[in-house]
Amino acid sequence: MRRILAILFVMTVLSGMSVAQAQKAQKGAADPHLSKGAQLMQEQLFEAAANEFQQALAVDSGNPRARFEFAVCLLQLGRNDEARREFEQLQKQTGESRYIIYYLGRLDLLSDDYKPAIQRLGSVAEDPPFPDTAFYLGTAYISAGDVTSGIKWLETAAKAQPHDYRVHYRLARAYSSAGREPDATREYALYTQYKDEHKTTEKDVRDCSTALHSQPLDAAREVCHRMFDPTNPEKLTLLGQLFGDAGAFTDAVDPLKRAAQLDPGSFEAWHNLGVTYFRLHQYADARAPLEKAVSLRPDFYGSVVLLGATLYMLGDNDAALPVLEHAVRLNPADTQTAAVLQKLRAERQKQ
Repeated sequence: MRRILAILFVMTVLSGMSVAQAQKAQKGAADPHLSKGAQLMQEQLFEAAANEFQQALAVDSGNPRARFEFAVCLLQLGRNDEARREFEQLQKQTGESRYIIYYLGRLDLLSDDYKPAIQRLGSVAEDPPFPDTAFYLGTAYISAGDVTSGIKWLETAAKAQPHDYRVHYRLARAYSSAGREPDATREYALYTQYKDEHKTTEKDVRDCSTALHSQPLDAAREVCHRMFDPTNPEKLTLLGQLFGDAGAFTDAVDPLKRAAQLDPGSFEAWHNLGVTYFRLHQYADARAPLEKAVSLRPDFYGSVVLLGATLYMLGDNDAALPVLEHAVRLNPADTQTAAVLQKLRAERQKQ
């Protein structure tokens, strides 16, 4: 599934093409690397993912998606100077982007350059590219000695990420610095509560997984129900994934639907909800979640190929054709999908 076109082959083919054809082929050759890199990032294997994005850039140096994801991987790996160079190069290539500004602001913060960190993160904080923007902006203000502004943004972060124990810890320290001891005490208590919940969730995940694979489903449900929190999309997504991994697809639907409603920007919730409906052969229900997942991660092969298959099963061949073409570009080694695509093309030619 994840075999990749050799660069040498690509270069040989390109030698006989026009410039426009070469550019198109280069982008096609980068697609499998983008797809595999996206999968590896999903699994938090950032070293391997960085290698895939670097290979994508080797065959298509102007691909902004590859450069962006490569830079994110470098940041996750602590290779901050390299990450900054990639983000700055991308900024020259594509212009201003709140996503690039966010990451450059985080890199400023990591370099103890608080003034540019505040300027960059502050410029995108009203329309944050990621939920933790306010957390990093508040941290930058606190580090720069502006406790009042730091508290303001950390309070915003606590509303955006109420279950993130890091936010409550930083806010508790800020309140303490400002002499607001009752508020500090409250935040330290929340920090302890959510940190303990984080540890409990890890244990509940292990217990639920073990029960689903070793006990009857009725008994396993009782164990897994400990994870059910109707206000926490992350825990709901985990619960749905655990049920899905165990083949209990009907049980997976409710927590995944709730997770997607609570966090509409969660790729994991939409993707797993679409997978679940597909496994249940409820293709009409699978379509919208998979379309949402693909809109959030257009290079994630698993979502793309399932959306194509869903559209095909629904008989919407006109919609399925471009999706399956994209899937084959992402994974040329998928002969089964390529065969379906060839069939659809042949049917269209007969019309």
